[in-house]
Amino acid sequence: MIIRVKDHAKFQPDKMAKIALATTEHAQLDLYCVAPSQSQKPHTHGDQDKIYYVVEGRGRFRIGGEELALEAGEAVVARAGVEHGLVNASAAPLLVLVVVTPPPPHA
Repeated sequence: MIIRVKDHAKFQPDKMAKIALATTEHAQLDLYCVAPSQSQKPHTHGDQDKIYYVVEGRGRFRIGGEELALEAGEAVVARAGVEHGLVNASAAPLLVLVVVTPPPPHA
């Protein structure tokens, strides 16, 4: 399956758009479309890792207690249990590919 990421980009005026691109039993691939001043509030997944990869633009990513500035071509990993979120503090749109691992099966 080929996914043309930018073909799926859609921005919303009121909040960040989260677009599901693919889901398997092993991972989920989303596209976050973040207009200037929009954000994803910090939150935690107790049993899922999350990888952010900046496709276009610049953003500030909060991973644990650290705030990181990332631009196109850079990625960061939020391990399970670590608080994470992002904000687009620039004047340009921000496109971020996000890979989320599935929660482990419950016994």
